[in-house]
Amino acid sequence: MRTIGIRGFLVGILMAGMLGGCATQANKDPLEGLNRGIYKFNDTVDKAAVKPIAGAYKAVLPSPVRTGVNNFFANLGTVVTIINDLLQFKLDKAMDDTGRFAINTTFGIAGLVDWASMDGIEERKEDFGQTLAYWGWKDSAYLVLPFFGPSTLRDTGGLVVDTAFFDPIGYVDDTRDRNQILLTKFIDTRASYLPGSDLLDEAALDPYAFMRDAYLQRRNTQIYDGNAPAQDSGADQDDPQPVTGEKK
Repeated sequence: MRTIGIRGFLVGILMAGMLGGCATQANKDPLEGLNRGIYKFNDTVDKAAVKPIAGAYKAVLPSPVRTGVNNFFANLGTVVTIINDLLQFKLDKAMDDTGRFAINTTFGIAGLVDWASMDGIEERKEDFGQTLAYWGWKDSAYLVLPFFGPSTLRDTGGLVVDTAFFDPIGYVDDTRDRNQILLTKFIDTRASYLPGSDLLDEAALDPYAFMRDAYLQRRNTQIYDGNAPAQDSGADQDDPQPVTGEKK
């Protein structure tokens, strides 16, 4: 039943992507009204609850402990990266990432210590949203998810697949333990973004637009492994124009 439900969801996402392709060619944010509403909801929840909890987490736990927690979750995420490396036929990268995972899991004490980075092995991230882009779905409408934040229709489908099938946390049998692990990961991630969120509130005239454009540009860089092609008027709208110092 679980497989059938996920399959149906993915079919819906793919159909939405194909039907929305023409719209996103002309507008990278055709759902802006809905997205701004969800962004406002997320911002309210964040300021009222999530940000204070993340701040307390950062204040209570010593920096070495927080670093270890962050390394642990990053190491688990390497499993997702390896699988998507293989799905994109990046076999050399898959070997590098497998080596990184093996080193950190053993010498790094279950990933608490990022031993591989000290050995010069670069940390990489691949997800199923990038895999869908690799196989041709580069044009996708921007979408803000409740609690999760910036995404696209394509990346939402990718998130579902990664979470349901590739993320090792999803295979923790006990529901309570699994939820506690996910909550810890969420708070740890939010704590790492505290300085950036303060800067966003202070510097951006329109934080929503700033976050949207930054997300789309970052995803474009990730999809093309840092070698995005030059853009023109027919470029994919998931690939926003680069930020310049000129004011429009």
